[in-house]
Amino acid sequence: MVRAAVLPAVGAPLEVTEIELPEPGPGRVRVRLAAAGVCHSDLSLSNGTMRVPVPAVLGHEGAGTVVSVGEGVTHVVPGDDVVLNWAPSCGACPACALGEVWLCANALTGSGDVHARRRDDGTDLHPGLNVAAFAQETVVAASCVLPLPGGVPLIDAALLGCAVLTGYGAVHHAAKVRPGETVAVFGAGGVGLATLQSARIAGAARIIAVDVSPEKEHLARQAGATDFLLASDTTPREIRGLTDKQGVDVAVECVGRAVSIRAAWDSTRRGGRTTVVGIGGKDQQVTFNALEIFHWGRTLSGCVYGNSNPAEDLPVLAEHVRAGRLDLGALVTERIGLEDIPGAFENMVGGRGGRALVVF
Repeated sequence: MVRAAVLPAVGAPLEVTEIELPEPGPGRVRVRLAAAGVCHSDLSLSNGTMRVPVPAVLGHEGAGTVVSVGEGVTHVVPGDDVVLNWAPSCGACPACALGEVWLCANALTGSGDVHARRRDDGTDLHPGLNVAAFAQETVVAASCVLPLPGGVPLIDAALLGCAVLTGYGAVHHAAKVRPGETVAVFGAGGVGLATLQSARIAGAARIIAVDVSPEKEHLARQAGATDFLLASDTTPREIRGLTDKQGVDVAVECVGRAVSIRAAWDSTRRGGRTTVVGIGGKDQQVTFNALEIFHWGRTLSGCVYGNSNPAEDLPVLAEHVRAGRLDLGALVTERIGLEDIPGAFENMVGGRGGRALVVF
C-alpha cells in the first residue's frame, strides 16, 4: 500500500492515509517518489483559490524512480530517475502549434481522471495537477515523466519540476533579462529564490530582493541578491534610490497579491518590463490609469510555468547544477514528512522560509 496526503474537500485539512494505485496501463508510468516540494499552488488548490477536482492527492513538484511502465512507454524504463512534469503539452492545440507549450489548452485534463482509491473506504481520488506527488508512489501519464539528466541529486531534483523551471523561465524566457540589467524580485519564497539565482546566472548587475520577512535576507543574498528591502509603501521609491532614480529594468513579482504587483510595476523604469509569476485570487484587483500606461511605456506580462518547455529546459538547468551555478539545496529551508505539509502551508501564509521538501 501507498501512503499519501489526501485533500478530502476544498478547505478541509489534508489527511495522510493509505491509497491503492492501479498498475500502469498503456502509456502510463509508476514512479516511487524520492521527494516532493510543497508549492504555494498546492496551498491555492487546497483553499479554493485554484480549482481542483476533489477528493485529490495534491503535490505537483516531484522526482523519483520508475517502478514499472505500461505498454507503449519507451522513453523511460524501470530504474530510471525522473522528474515529474505537471503540465505536459498535448502538441496539438493552438498554443502548442505556436510553440507556446506552457499555454497548452489540454495540459491539465488529466487532473479530472480517477488516479487512485482510498484504502479505507474505496473513495475515488483525483491527481491534483496531474501527478499526485504527495504520495510515496504515483501513476502518471508517460508525458508527465522526464528523464533526469546525470549529475543532479535525485532528492533536490524535485525542485526542477516547478520552482526552478518557473523562476528560471521567468528570467530567461518571459522577462529576457540581459547581462548588466537591474532586476527586482518581489517575494523570496521557493520560486523567488530560484528567480534570484536565475537573475544572477543571467548576468544581472544589480539584483534587489523584496520580502515582508527580515529573516529572508540571508536566503536572498545567498541566492544572489545584491540588496534586500523589506516590503512597504515606500519600496518603489527605495528601489529608484538604488538605481539612479530610474527604477529597475526588470521586476519579477512572485507573490500574487495586488499590492506587490502594483509595487513591482511602480519599481520598473520607464520602458522596463514587469513580469508577474505569482498566482493571485480573483479578489486581487490591480488598477492603472490610461495616462500612466502611455507615459511609462512599461510592459506588464503574465508568466505561466516560467513560459518554459520542460523537455528543453531541464537539460539546461542540469548543466547549471553540474557547473555549480545553480544551487538547488539553497532553496530548501526544511525537509519534512507527509504529516508536516499543513505546517509548511502555515509557514507560506506567514511568509516564513523558502521551499519545504517532503522527503520519502
